[in-house]
Amino acid sequence: MKYQFVRERENYEDYASGRVLLGMPGNPAFPVRLASEVFQRCVAIHRAEGRTGPFRLFDPCCGAAYHLTVIGYLHLGQVRRIVGSDIDPDVLDLAEQNLAMLSLAGLERRMAELAAMRDAFGKRSHADALASAGRLRDRLLARAAEQHPQVRLFLADAIDKTVLGRALEGEEIDIVFTDVPYGWHSEWQTEVPRATPGVEFVRLMLESLRGVVSERTVVAVAADKAQEVAHAAYERLRRLKVGKRQLVILRPLAGSGRTVHPGNG
Repeated sequence: MKYQFVRERENYEDYASGRVLLGMPGNPAFPVRLASEVFQRCVAIHRAEGRTGPFRLFDPCCGAAYHLTVIGYLHLGQVRRIVGSDIDPDVLDLAEQNLAMLSLAGLERRMAELAAMRDAFGKRSHADALASAGRLRDRLLARAAEQHPQVRLFLADAIDKTVLGRALEGEEIDIVFTDVPYGWHSEWQTEVPRATPGVEFVRLMLESLRGVVSERTVVAVAADKAQEVAHAAYERLRRLKVGKRQLVILRPLAGSGRTVHPGNG
């Protein structure tokens, strides 16, 4: 994939999973540069149609909300609201801690934890993490005048359209950006029996999203190359290949999603 927006490789060590932000043990974190690129591609689609943001972002398989938090930092002021859901209550606890670090109060709580670990164990890694947290705090302070995103998390199965629709009633979603389970380090957790022949979990997720997205919502799905990211009610705008991943950007077809009131963001 050729990067259009994040053309230069930068040092993202301050955002590394397990340093300041919390990761899911055994699960690799979504690449920071790639998360920024995908978000900006989704924003570009909206801006081409006259919507300037800030935008409302939703992930139905949010896990620890690592890439949502990274996007919140890198694109502060462009994200009005971050909504995440997951079927696992334990990872939602991690997600809550990560997204809390988009506020000064939440980040300073994390800095106090890191300082206590540094003092107790004397490890260089804790001192380095504390230094990274300090730089993240400087970033928040430098942009204190910009709107910080509202955050909401809830427990839901991504392919349960009834639960998802009820939980998101009244929410307007501009961008869906999700990194679905691949099966290497994570797998789908759902009430649908895994042994059921021909179950296409991504298609079922897209079906459940139909009741909560509108025809202007941009949907970005990261998956492994073996999974089909498609649904008859969506138009595919882009399909990108990055290593073992594919990234598919979709748009609900006219009349296939819910109706929302016109607005700027």
